[in-house]
Amino acid sequence: MSNLKAIKRDSASSGSTNRLREKGLIPAILYGGKNPNQKISIDKKDISNIINSETFLSKVLEIDIEGKKEKVLPRDVAYHVLSEEPIHIDFMRVVSGKKIVLEIPVKFINHPDSPGLKRGGVLNIVRRKVELRCPAENIPDDITIDLTGTDIGTSIKISSVKLSDNVVPTIIDRDFVIATVAAPTIIKEPEKPAEETAEGAEGETPAEGAEVASKDGDPAKKDDKGKEAAAGDKKGAGDKKLEEKKAPEKKPAEKK
Repeated sequence: MSNLKAIKRDSASSGSTNRLREKGLIPAILYGGKNPNQKISIDKKDISNIINSETFLSKVLEIDIEGKKEKVLPRDVAYHVLSEEPIHIDFMRVVSGKKIVLEIPVKFINHPDSPGLKRGGVLNIVRRKVELRCPAENIPDDITIDLTGTDIGTSIKISSVKLSDNVVPTIIDRDFVIATVAAPTIIKEPEKPAEETAEGAEGETPAEGAEVASKDGDPAKKDDKGKEAAAGDKKGAGDKKLEEKKAPEKKPAEKK
């Protein structure tokens, strides 16, 4: 239990509270029980290590007000709009035998012992805090949930949580879910475009001028074959014309 020192303050004017803040003090008020409300101030340094914790508003503290000690529960904190520094705190006296309603944080333990999480499952937290009705003298610090043995598809409900005596959830009409162990989310990668087939692949017709393997294994160019055939045809046609040109002329008959 944390101990805080507080001093009484009489004035509640804005000027006096601003002067307190300038000195590093936080104005506060203490209420509840049979005693009247009391204005106090807390040193910011004394409370800075616990005021930002998740359990601050559900943790019983002991305040020493000029030698008189009282058990209190923080109920509300006001913050400055710009600086976000605490500027006022409400404390409620803890009265034995009284029941109070608090939001208690949920704490998960033994993650490595969960078969579902080991196989890539995800812990899906539905409620990070659960509102409980409990005796002022028996306020739990947290709700502890053991993940040992939980597999994918497990649903952790309030009925599976062991609570202290006289501590009950404020929701009593249903067995609500606190967390589940869900299946892993699988992200399908986009398919890669089909790779282009290499040149000269089987079944492709080679382009004009491409090398074609002969029966003996020696490459020969299709264009060269075509040129040789064309040259041979041209030569044959030329020789025929030359033969026709060189045909002997008939001589005229001699006169007798």
